[in-house]
Amino acid sequence: MRETGTPDFAPTKYSTMNRRHFLSLSALSAAGFSACTKKPATATSPVRFGHFPNITHVQALVAHQLSRQGKGWFESRLGVPVEWFTYNAGPSATEAIFGGALDVTYIGPSPTLNAYAKSKGSEMRILAGSANGGSSIVVRKDVSIASIADFKGKKIATPQLGNTQDVQLRALLAENGFAISQTGGDATIMPTQNADLLSLFQQGGLDAAWAPEPFASVLELEAGAKNFLEDKDTNVTMLVSSAAFSKDRPELSKKLADAHRELTDWIKANAAEARSLLVAELKALTSKEPKGEVVDKALARVLLTNDVSRPSLEKMVAGAKTAGFLKEIPSLDQLLSQLPK
Repeated sequence: MRETGTPDFAPTKYSTMNRRHFLSLSALSAAGFSACTKKPATATSPVRFGHFPNITHVQALVAHQLSRQGKGWFESRLGVPVEWFTYNAGPSATEAIFGGALDVTYIGPSPTLNAYAKSKGSEMRILAGSANGGSSIVVRKDVSIASIADFKGKKIATPQLGNTQDVQLRALLAENGFAISQTGGDATIMPTQNADLLSLFQQGGLDAAWAPEPFASVLELEAGAKNFLEDKDTNVTMLVSSAAFSKDRPELSKKLADAHRELTDWIKANAAEARSLLVAELKALTSKEPKGEVVDKALARVLLTNDVSRPSLEKMVAGAKTAGFLKEIPSLDQLLSQLPK
């Protein structure tokens, strides 16, 4: 395994990825993706694997740490090297897929659906489910919010414009009569690096946040934030590949999905060992070991699953349309074409 990426919020000299090398989704869509010149993969080409430093990406954190230890879970089952890349949120990962820099990633439904729609169904293929739930709206301790109407005039953080929590929040507010724009409206939604949330809450720079785990639990335990709404049902993380990876390396794609499902089952059966690996990987990625109580609280909110819920995806499509991120989207059949029949 070669370590070739670092979190967006903690760039170091080891990072080989830079945003200036990515083409925006809108530009790619307008150009018909002609700007992407992808090198054909060989039988021994590495699998370039993405994920976020979130506890909703349990399988990725465990597998990434095993790679660091020379015990690669995916490497031993695929027979090719794995290169790991990490991102703050989904839109950055989809940019990397469109730019030909990533083969497969753990990612949320909203950026997956957005990329699928922008490519008119030609890009993004879901290989498996990964986790449900694992995110919450949390409110700063000295802010009084008893109902959604009380968010009027407030500053609310999400991980990135267009990511799953961002779309969910915008749709929720719109459904409750809020006029929301990218820059303001009845409430101000502020795309914010997850790692910056704690200091902003402590300084009073934010009133609330829709945050994935472990960041929601960090805000509750370390900033005294109140949990206003816990999302327990959304298919929050999925294993998704580029269309080219599934088409050009179909046997490897199937092996990878099988290895992921096996890993999910192993984590469920070996919770203590998996937790240790997860903690070690978070420390490696962020240079800080998460507190035990944060890890335990966060893990209790994440339900591991290999299943993909089409109704959950359809609900996310409806939310993205309400929030103004989607106008039209092709049938989800192609997106789901790699799932077991």
